[in-house]
Amino acid sequence: MICFCAERFDWRRLWQSPGATAPGFAEMARALLYRRPAEPSRLLVKHGSQIYSVRLRRHRRARRYTLRIHPSDREAILTMPPRGTLADAKDFAQRHGAWIAARLGRLPKAAPFHHGAVIPLRGVAHRIVHRAGERGTVWTETRDSGERILCVAGGLEYLDRRVHDFLKREARRDLHKAAQRYADSLGVKVKRLSIRDQSSRWGSCTSAGSLSFSWRLILAPPFVLDYLAAHEVAHLVEMNHSPRFWKVVARICNQVERAKRWLDAEGNDLHRYGIQD
Repeated sequence: MICFCAERFDWRRLWQSPGATAPGFAEMARALLYRRPAEPSRLLVKHGSQIYSVRLRRHRRARRYTLRIHPSDREAILTMPPRGTLADAKDFAQRHGAWIAARLGRLPKAAPFHHGAVIPLRGVAHRIVHRAGERGTVWTETRDSGERILCVAGGLEYLDRRVHDFLKREARRDLHKAAQRYADSLGVKVKRLSIRDQSSRWGSCTSAGSLSFSWRLILAPPFVLDYLAAHEVAHLVEMNHSPRFWKVVARICNQVERAKRWLDAEGNDLHRYGIQD
């Protein structure tokens, strides 16, 4: 084994004193011992006449091979256990080729943000209208016909980013307001609130008091966003999904079942907005 050191080291001392080691030597040796050979980040699965690209993800807490579909990236992700092999991963993915094809085929059609596209804002359809000659960023208007529109100023090449930024700001504002209201009613404190594009969950909560939500909740009707805020704040009282937890949620939010039904029926559709075909 050849080691390279950025600073001069007295190798004679190490030779004369076998028990002595250079600073960080043990850590470097351990890293080299357990280093895995480079492995591909993707593999290809053939099903019928179609070939699907599957992203590989190794997770230290995984106990088995699992597959899921990322609704925004519109791809399959295969999670491998720490000691899993690439050969087993390929075999697992190939055996589930029909499942991958079926799930990807059922994804709703992508709805990118562009001039003329219709998107929901707080559950109400808005048409995106590019206003190149006007000042500002993004705002809403109502036409004489009653149609709701989302106006976007600036260059057309910035339209997608500006709509994304606007929706994230609106989501943060609504979620912060709802979360603070529920936190006050329960006598708990929200330390931090972040907005992300989560694909596997709509929200999360840590024991330290940090809440995280998907910005896509701003596309849903307000009672859905309101329920998710209540759900995550309730975890600051009960960090579980026990009957006690659901009693806390029901005590502060009266739209629980209605919101859960909506998410089951319509939630997956929210992931198609703002992504490319």
